[in-house]
Amino acid sequence: MEFFRIIKVKTTEKSIQDKLTIANLESISNELFVIGDQNTTEAEIGSIWGEFTLTRSLIRGGMRFALEECPNALAWTITTGIKPDPDAIVIHLTINRKAQTADFIKEIEAFLDDQFSCLEQYFKENI
Repeated sequence: MEFFRIIKVKTTEKSIQDKLTIANLESISNELFVIGDQNTTEAEIGSIWGEFTLTRSLIRGGMRFALEECPNALAWTITTGIKPDPDAIVIHLTINRKAQTADFIKEIEAFLDDQFSCLEQYFKENI
């Protein structure tokens, strides 16, 4: 399954890569928090779904975050400069299931809404 949010804020790939770090995770989401070891590419985090290793990778257009131990292989990208909207920030979240429970989908939608709000505010204040 895949989910999208489009943030109508202009930024650059470099800005996304430089500003969205594990060290400032609270700028990205209110629903993720560091609970253990961290470095520039991974951290032990807590979330509404439990405890996971969060990985951070640079990709074309921005960043990819993933929850390593997640049974749904939950991962999301935050990009700009490429489709589906090159002039905006695109959040694209995927899980490795064709279907999921209504409750889990609501949790994903709430997670994305939170990311949307946090990132929109962060990039408007830090342009």
